[in-house]
Amino acid sequence: MRASKGDKLVQHGRVVGQHDQESEVVEVMGEKGEPPYRVRFPDGHEAIMSPGPDCQVKHQKNARQQ
Repeated sequence: MRASKGDKLVQHGRVVGQHDQESEVVEVMGEKGEPPYRVRFPDGHEAIMSPGPDCQVKHQKNARQQ
């Protein structure tokens, strides 16, 4: 998984009724776009994440096209 600053990180719900969580990558802490990432959630909360298999990166250029 590789991401850049400004990309969206989508963590898919793992149980019925749980919604996806989307956050923005504000800092890439790994080498060459690899995790961990500092992310900011819509409520302003920030966290450091090393995404698992339930996550997807929406690259900034693709997000603009949708």
